[in-house]
Parts: sequence; structure tokens; C-alpha cells
Amino acid sequence: MTLKIDIDAGAATAPYEQVRAQIAGQALSGTLPVGYKLPTVRGLAETLGLAANTVAKAYRALESDGVIETRGRNGTFVAAAGDASAREASAAAAAFAERAHRLGLSESQALAAVRDALRASYGDKG
Repeated sequence: MTLKIDIDAGAATAPYEQVRAQIAGQALSGTLPVGYKLPTVRGLAETLGLAANTVAKAYRALESDGVIETRGRNGTFVAAAGDASAREASAAAAAFAERAHRLGLSESQALAAVRDALRASYGDKG
């Protein structure tokens, strides 16, 4: 999965709004998953042929809307949507996925571990 943004220079919509809308749409549709690291402001501006301030304005609006979050020097990421419980669950799932990958588990092995943990926690109620 990669971020795909097309800027229409002839459009009535301002370039920063085009960037904002496209990133928001991809994040909300799941095309960009929670935790996806976005390019730096300068990097994206250079790729799109826009001024850095234009991309920065879009990122500020997205952060204000809760679509993305900036983690200081670590970068800017797609934020977990929904309430606090959903955000915490998404963060835990992302941490598990990273750990399982580092341990060398296949996707099916990681999913099996999750299913076993859920069965242990929820019992047969699911």
C-alpha cells in the first residue's frame, strides 16, 4: 500500500484541500491503514511539486480532524479512528503485528495466536 495523491492544478479546489481530502479519504476507507507512516512534509511537497507550507497546512488540518497524528521525530502516521477503546485496540494490534513480524511468524501463525488469545479471553461467547 502506498499513498497516492493527484493534484489537479486546474481545479477550483485549493491544492492543500486536495491533499487533505485525498489523505483523509484513503485513511477512512482503510486504503491507508492505521499506523501507516506518511512522508515528511518536505518529501511529499517535493514529490507533488507543491510548496512545503501547502502540505504542512493539509497535515495540520488532518491532525486537527484526528485523521493523522504526529509523533515528534518519529514522523506522521495515520491515526486510529473511533473512540478511545478502538484506538487502544488498534494500537495493541499494530504492536502485536510488528512483534509477530519481528519474531518471524507467518501471517497465518500470527492470526492463529490471536484467535487462541481471543478464545481464552472470551471463552465460547466470541
